Amino acid sequence: MYVCAKEIVKKYRPFLDPLGLTYTQYIALLVLWERDGLSVKDLGDRMFLDSGTLTPLLRKLEDKGLITRARDPADERSVVVALTPEGRGLKEKAVSIPASVGACMNISEEDAVALYGILGCLMGTFADNQ
Repeated sequence: MYVCAKEIVKKYRPFLDPLGLTYTQYIALLVLWERDGLSVKDLGDRMFLDSGTLTPLLRKLEDKGLITRARDPADERSVVVALTPEGRGLKEKAVSIPASVGACMNISEEDAVALYGILGCLMGTFADNQ
């Protein structure tokens, strides 16, 4: 599974390099494009990353001008991550990436759907054990 995941991430590189993004930065943006204004904790939960891994990633996205991080006025202990206009605009440039990467895979649509279901079951198992 490790080798397969690593090879899939490599397939993203030609599409992400022109955007100046790593795969993990892209995944963080995907989550934020789906739901902007998440706390660092919620973002980490959705990405299965701890704050020690997520904080440097968010710092880099902030340095690129794609996100902001700010204390939640309702709860000073919480930091909210929000997309900047540049971060929201990058979504338009990245919208074709999933289809482009999918076209590089030697897998039928039926098998892809089955694999997605299996991975969902596995992720549910991991979430149950946290």
